[in-house]
Amino acid sequence: MSADREKFNVTSVLEGNWRAYLSNMGPSWVAGAIAAGPATMASVITAGATFGYTLLWIVILSAVLGASAQYLAMRLGLLTEAGIVTVVEHHLGESWAWLLVIDTVLAAGLAQLVIMKGVADISATVTGIDARVWGITWAVVLALGLAGRGYQFIELFAKLLVTAVVVAFFASLFVVPIDPIGAATGLIPRIPAGVDGALVAAGILGGAVHITLITMHSYTMRARDWTAQDYGLATFDVGTSMLVAFGIYSLAIFLVAAGVLHSPTVEASELSVVAAAQALGPLVGTNAKWLFLLGLWGAAVSTLGGNTIVPPYLVADKLGWGTDISDTRYRALLAAVALLSGVGAFVGGAFFPLLVLVLAFGLVGTPFAIAVVLYLLNSDAVAEPNSTLANLGGIILLAITAIIAGNFVRSRVLPDIGDPIPTFVAVFAALLGVATLVLLVKYVRETASGTPSR
Repeated sequence: MSADREKFNVTSVLEGNWRAYLSNMGPSWVAGAIAAGPATMASVITAGATFGYTLLWIVILSAVLGASAQYLAMRLGLLTEAGIVTVVEHHLGESWAWLLVIDTVLAAGLAQLVIMKGVADISATVTGIDARVWGITWAVVLALGLAGRGYQFIELFAKLLVTAVVVAFFASLFVVPIDPIGAATGLIPRIPAGVDGALVAAGILGGAVHITLITMHSYTMRARDWTAQDYGLATFDVGTSMLVAFGIYSLAIFLVAAGVLHSPTVEASELSVVAAAQALGPLVGTNAKWLFLLGLWGAAVSTLGGNTIVPPYLVADKLGWGTDISDTRYRALLAAVALLSGVGAFVGGAFFPLLVLVLAFGLVGTPFAIAVVLYLLNSDAVAEPNSTLANLGGIILLAITAIIAGNFVRSRVLPDIGDPIPTFVAVFAALLGVATLVLLVKYVRETASGTPSR
C-alpha cells in the first residue's frame, strides 16, 4: 500500500453525486440477489403465515444486519484492494485461508444444487415443462453467460432481476389487504412462545447474513476496479441493495403472508413458497397469485446466478489464478460449476427440507467468516482501523449468527447424529467453532502484546 494511500482517510469520502452512484452501483446487488432468494422467502412466509404480524420487527432488523455485514466486508475489500483469501493467507496463514475456502465452497456448492432444484421446480410450475429439462437449460445458460461475459453478465443479471422482483412483490401489496394497525403491533420486539418462534426468527436473520455474501464481496468490487477512492459509491451500493431493495423484498413478502395466509383456512405448516403463491389465487385473486409466483421465479433465478460465482472466486484466489475470464483456468472453473449445478434438478426429495439443511450448513460457517473479517479490520492488514461503532455492529452480528447456528445444530442436526450427513455437519460446526474461539484468543493475546493487531 502506497504512502499516499496510507494517508488517505477513506471514511471522509462520503460525498458524491447520487445520480452517478445510481449508474455505477453493482457489486452489492450481486450479494443482494443471493440474499433475496428462496431461503429468505421461505422464512418470511412461514413467519407471516404462522404468527401474523408478530415478527415484523425481525424482518426489518434482518435488512439492517444484512447491510451491516456487507458494509464490513466492503471495508475489508476496499482497504486491502485484494481478495479475502489472499488477505487471510498473508495475515493469518495458509491453513486459515484453506479453512475459509473449504467452509465457503462447501456451503455455496451444496446451496447451488438445492437452489437449482428449486429454480427447476418453480420453472416447471410456471411453464408446465419438466423440471429436469429446465435444470439442464438453466445450467447451460449460466455456463454460456458467465464463461462468455464473466462478471459483467452476472452483475447486470442481478440488478435487473432484483429490481423486477422487488417491483413485483411491492405491487402485490396493492392487491392484497394489509391491516396497518395489526402491522404496527409487530414493531414491538417479541418472540412467539416455543421453539418454533425462535427458529423462525433465526431463519429470517440467517437469510440476510451468510458466509457466501461476506466472502464474495471483495471479488465483485475488484471486478469493478473499486478502490478506497470509491468508498462513498461502495457505501451507497450496500445501502441501496441490502438495506433498501432487500428490505422491501422481505417486508412485502412478509406483509402479504401475514395479511392473507395467516388464516384458519390456510395450514401454515404445509406451506411452501409455491403453495403460498397458489393459495393466494382463491383468497385474493389471480393477480396476486401471478405477481407472487413470477416474483418467486425471478428471485430463485437471481440467487442461482449470484451463487454460481462464489466457489470459483475463492478457489482461483487460493491457487493464485486470476479471478476474471481473461484467465482461462478461472473461466473453465466457472463454466464447470455452472454446468454441474444442473445435477440439482435430478436430486430427489422435497425442496424445503433440503433448503433447511443448506441453510443450517451455511450458517455454521458464518460466525467464523465474520470473526475473520473483524480480526483483519482491527489488524495491520488495513491502514485505517475499524471504528468503535463498526466493531460494535460486528460483535452483534457475530453473536446473532453464533446463536442462529447453535439453534440449527441443536434442533436439526444433533437429534439425527449417527446418520452420515448430520454427523458431518456437526463435526464441521465443531471445527469452525473451535477455529473461531482460537481466532478470538489470538486477537486478545496480540492486543495485549501490542502487535500485530490494533
